Amino acid sequence: MPKVSIIIPAYNAMTYLPQTLESVLRQTFTDFEVLIVNDGSSDPILKWACGIVDPRVKLISQENQGVSAARNTGITHTQGEYIAFLDADDLWESTKLAKQVHCLEENPAIGLVHTWIILIDEQGKSLGRVISSHAEGNAWKQVVEQNPIQTSTVLVRRCCLETVGVFDQNLRSAEDWELWVRIASRYLLAVVKEPLVFYRLHSHNTTKNWRLIEQGLSPVIEKVFQSIPSEAQYLKHRCYGHSNIYIAWQALQSDDKDCEWTRHFLSSAVKYYPQLRYSRQYIRLTLAIAIMKWFGPFGFSRVMAFIYTMRRHVFSI
Repeated sequence: MPKVSIIIPAYNAMTYLPQTLESVLRQTFTDFEVLIVNDGSSDPILKWACGIVDPRVKLISQENQGVSAARNTGITHTQGEYIAFLDADDLWESTKLAKQVHCLEENPAIGLVHTWIILIDEQGKSLGRVISSHAEGNAWKQVVEQNPIQTSTVLVRRCCLETVGVFDQNLRSAEDWELWVRIASRYLLAVVKEPLVFYRLHSHNTTKNWRLIEQGLSPVIEKVFQSIPSEAQYLKHRCYGHSNIYIAWQALQSDDKDCEWTRHFLSSAVKYYPQLRYSRQYIRLTLAIAIMKWFGPFGFSRVMAFIYTMRRHVFSI
């Protein structure tokens, strides 16, 4: 039996999937299986999969049911003691699995370990921004307040999923966050404080559709807080506040770069959680809105491109 099972859901993902799989096969930790779940794709994934010679890689095909169903299908076929998730457009640094497996092997009380991420563009070029998280130990409140865990960074014990269940296929967005909340309520978390996952930003990211995210977030937040003790219900307003900040960013960075909706969500965030006015993300977003107002959508894109270039130069990444 492999030690680790890696699940890659794929829906018309051939633009990036070969690079994603290559980053897995370059791992220094090699005791794994890869389950690529073809979720009803119309691209040539079947033909491509026929050319894969590594016996650790398997393709599972199903009718299109969505990413949560694809991940759950993968889970049912896994054999490993540990389960990792990887989106079909993201990449792993070569030591990612080795460092996470070591963490779980050395710390039996840890149920889930995640890592930091670095943002890349469509060509795989670093945008110079590292997204860090310090959600570790008894981090349930951190996970509830705002989602600090990106799915492609996760390595989780199989027994955790057997205890708390899998992804809720009825949720339209943030279904991964809802699962991390369930896990964090029962198990300790760990984080490898290195950017070991490359998160790709491109025009087809599901997070680009801020309207869909807005429609889906309220149901998942309400579901999460149905099972939270009354003494922790104060976190609900904080959660809505952080969620509105997140949607505001997505609205500003969408193709239509909607400043009015961005301001609306930013205002809503502060109404839910006034302390956000002094947060780094609030200040950054306010500055970004000002740049959009001064330079327009085209100028905004050029300014952001310049900032990314400077980040790459300063941090040499």
